[in-house]
Amino acid sequence: MGARYCVFAAESISEKGLEMLGRDGSIEVVRASEVKSDAERSAVVARMDGLLVRSATKVTADYLAGAPRLKAVGRAGVGVDNVDVEAATARGILVMNTPGGNTISTAEHALSLMFAMARNIAQADASMRAGKWDRKHFEGVELYGKTLGIIGMGRIGGEVARRAIALGMRVRVYDPFLSLSRARTLQVEIAEKLDELLPDADFITLHSPLTEETRGILNRGTLARCKKGVRIINCARGGLVSEADLAEALKSGQVAAAALDVYEKEPPPPDWPLRGMPNVVLTPHLGASTQEAQESVGVEVCEQMVDYLLHGVVRNSVNLPSVDATTMAILRPYLELGQKLGRLLAQVGPKRAEHLTIRYYGPITEHSTAPVTRAILQGFLKDAAGGEVNQINVIRFAQTLGLEFRETKIREHCDFSELVEVVATAGQDEVSVAGTFFASHPRLVRFNGLSVEANTEGVLFFVENRDRPGIVGWIGTILGRHDVNIANMSLCRSERGGTALTVLQLDSAPPEAAMGEIRKEPDVVSVRMAHLG
Repeated sequence: MGARYCVFAAESISEKGLEMLGRDGSIEVVRASEVKSDAERSAVVARMDGLLVRSATKVTADYLAGAPRLKAVGRAGVGVDNVDVEAATARGILVMNTPGGNTISTAEHALSLMFAMARNIAQADASMRAGKWDRKHFEGVELYGKTLGIIGMGRIGGEVARRAIALGMRVRVYDPFLSLSRARTLQVEIAEKLDELLPDADFITLHSPLTEETRGILNRGTLARCKKGVRIINCARGGLVSEADLAEALKSGQVAAAALDVYEKEPPPPDWPLRGMPNVVLTPHLGASTQEAQESVGVEVCEQMVDYLLHGVVRNSVNLPSVDATTMAILRPYLELGQKLGRLLAQVGPKRAEHLTIRYYGPITEHSTAPVTRAILQGFLKDAAGGEVNQINVIRFAQTLGLEFRETKIREHCDFSELVEVVATAGQDEVSVAGTFFASHPRLVRFNGLSVEANTEGVLFFVENRDRPGIVGWIGTILGRHDVNIANMSLCRSERGGTALTVLQLDSAPPEAAMGEIRKEPDVVSVRMAHLG
C-alpha cells in the first residue's frame, strides 16, 4: 500500500527526524533537495498533507492556496513570522512550532556574550589580528561577585539564572508574573519593580517577549536609572532595547558595554550607529544556531507532525485548540468568558499569584473543561507571554512561571444555572471573580464573593470601601473632575455598615491622580482597574 500522507520538507530538517517521519511507510517524505524545478515543487506542494519549514520559506496565503490537501505546517523553531497563521487558521490548517528546542543554546549564547563583553574578547582578537599587542586597553571585569539583573524569567531566563549562580553571581530578576515559590526554587531575588533592579545590576540580560508593555523597556530613561557602567545583553527580541538610546548611553559611559544578538531591524542598515562602536559585541541572531538546537527542533517538529497526522494529537499548536468541532461549538462561549475572567483577574488580582482555583457550575460540568481552563490561563498570562501563549503551550508556560492551578466541577445548585469562578491566591492575598451569560453575553456577577453585574469589556473600575453614606457620590465627583465619564455602575455590600463594592464601567481610564485621591480616603479599602478591550 502507498503512503497515506505526504510531507514536504521545504528546508533542511534533521535527517534523524525525517527518517523517523517516514519509518513505517504511512508518510511519504519529500526533501527540498529532491525537487529540481519550480514546476516539480508546485506539484509536490499541491499534494502535500504536511509542510516542514524553518525561517526561509514564506508560507503566505498564496502559498497555502496552492496546497489544497495541506493539514499541518511545522516550524522548526520558535517564531512563526514566516507563516500566515491567520490564513492557515481560516483554511483549517494546524500551525505548530518548537518553543523548547533552542532554550539551552540561547541561554548559553547570552552567557557567551556576557563573557566576551566582560573580557573584551572580540576587540582583543581584532587587535591581535591587526598585528598589535595591546594589553592595557583591554582590561576587563570579573563576573564573580557581580549582580546579574534578568528581565523576564521564562525558560531561557531560568537557564541563564542557574548558570550565573554557578559562576558566583548574585541574580536579581524582574518579572511581574514569576511566583515566589518559583523564585525560591531558582534561588533568585525578585525585584518588585524594574526601578529596583536597574540601579543594583552590574549586568542586565533580557529574556522577555516583545509586547506593547516591553517594547523599549531599556530606553533613555531606564538606562539613566541604571548603575553607571552597567553592561547590557540582549538575546531575546529586537525592540526590547532602544538602539538609539543605547548608542547615546554607550557614548556617555553610562553603559560601559553592550552585547547584542537581536535587533530592531534585521539585518541592521549600513549607517547603523552601533556597528562602529568599540564597546559593543554583535552577533547575527545566532541564539539558536547550534548543531544541537537545530537537531533538537528538527526531531521535535517531525514527532509533532507524526502525532497529528497519524494520531490526531496536537502539540505546540499556535492556532487551534485540541477539541473536536462538536465540543468546540458547545465550549466556544465559555472560552470567551474564560479569557475575559483570566484577563480581569490578572489585572485586579494579587501580584505574583501562585495558585489559581477554577470552579465550574452547571451544564459545562458534563463536558471536558480543559479548553476553558486553558482559555482562563491564556487570559491570565497574556501580558507575561506577549503573543506567544496559546491553548496548547499555556500549561507549560504556567509551569515555567511556577503558577499552580486546579479545576473543580460542582454539580450542586448555585444562584446561576451556569457559572465560572476563578480565584487567584498569593500567600494570604486572595481575589475571586465569577461570570455567567446574560442573553449569551459574558457578564461579571461576583467579585470577592459580593454580587455585582457588569460588562466584561472596556475599562472596569473597582472600589472596595467601608459602607457609609455619600462615598459613591464622592467617587463620581472625583472622576468627573478628571473628565472621566461613567457608562454603567453596579453597587453591593456584604451587610449594612460592612464592606461595600462599587464597580464602574468607564469610557476612559482614570489618571493616576484620580486613583491616588480615592485611595487616600480612610474608608477606602482597595482601588483596582482593568482594561478588557
